[in-house]
Amino acid sequence: MTHRLLDVLAPPRLGRGFRLLLASSWTSNAGDGIALAAGPLLVASKTDHEFLVALAALLQWLPPLLFGLWAGAITDRLDRRLIIVVVDSLRVGVLVLLAAAIALDTASIGLVLVAMFLLGTAEVFADNTTSTLLPMLVTKDDLTVGNSRLMAGFVTINQLVAPPIGAFLFTVGQFVPFVTQAALVVLAVLLIARLRLPPHKRSPEEERPVWHDIIEGIRWTMHHAAVRTLVLTILIFNVTFGAAWSVLVLYATRHLGLGSVGFGLITTVQALGGLLGTLAYGWLTRRISLGDLMRIGLVIETLTHLILASTSSPWVALPVFFVFGAHAFIWGTTSITVRQRAVPSELMGRVGAVNLMGVYGGLVVGAGIGGVIAQRWGVTAPFWFAFVGSALFVVLIWRQLSLIAHDDDLSPAVSSSGGG
Repeated sequence: MTHRLLDVLAPPRLGRGFRLLLASSWTSNAGDGIALAAGPLLVASKTDHEFLVALAALLQWLPPLLFGLWAGAITDRLDRRLIIVVVDSLRVGVLVLLAAAIALDTASIGLVLVAMFLLGTAEVFADNTTSTLLPMLVTKDDLTVGNSRLMAGFVTINQLVAPPIGAFLFTVGQFVPFVTQAALVVLAVLLIARLRLPPHKRSPEEERPVWHDIIEGIRWTMHHAAVRTLVLTILIFNVTFGAAWSVLVLYATRHLGLGSVGFGLITTVQALGGLLGTLAYGWLTRRISLGDLMRIGLVIETLTHLILASTSSPWVALPVFFVFGAHAFIWGTTSITVRQRAVPSELMGRVGAVNLMGVYGGLVVGAGIGGVIAQRWGVTAPFWFAFVGSALFVVLIWRQLSLIAHDDDLSPAVSSSGGG
């Protein structure tokens, strides 16, 4: 029975390497999901200053903006497996030191903010490199299957199961979730260390400067219509999203009246929406063009901000988080499949880094704006800002989203992806 279930989750044709990657990804997602709830709760336990709470989110989102392009160039130059092993080992060290400081009651808000920044920096290099591994392990035709398995682990473990556990462990002892995360990252590293990757193509001009590689990745992205449109859209929409979500822990605990475990429940509800998106994805892409699907998603995101800004009832807010979770999965799956099918292996790290810059550049700017707005006008004000900004951008980007639907390399594969 166990063997049969394994074959369903990771079909034998995808190989042993994919199974190791999947196991490592799911294990790492468990640790990250625990921290997803425990991290904001730790910050909120150290300060009730709205700007400092938003600053904590900003410091986790800032490293990709500072180091993302360099991480992409290094990913395409060095041994990708070794990068992940070294960086995640450093991340374990930071987690252990943070947990010790919390247990000894010496973790000031300053120390917590520094730890958030260091953990975010490590994740830039680890996550960007990890995102390049799947195309090295499976055929192009199996990318949709592989991505759906990896995304299923992210949705069910990182978003659904682990955050409530993280919130519960935080109530047991504030240091406990971070010790648990450290142990899970160690296990994920051991699994990746067993991985054997084929050599990825690198330029024979070994002595050329890193900035040359970075510019090459930026230039390629700017000349590919579908990838360029995705990066631009995620950049702008993450400004509005970052403004609202940077104070989400205060919005949930103060405005909605949810406690620590209730805050973790928000992520769980979003993950349930993500599962719905997983099941419906193939059906949707067979009936709706990718451009129209993304238009619908952006309208949903815009209305999400409006409704959350307007309500103080958890019974209204939680269904909104559910729908938002479905939208987030559909958008994320389409975006990553566009990149993996379109980008050559030797450029995968750099183009992924440009996308990462768009993702986190928007979040950093948004978090800064959200913190200032919340401090001056309250925790619902960033949601009003997000609604107005999103609505304006939807109007401006509406026609450009059709470029994604015309990506000939993507359409057949995504249409057949289904939920699996």
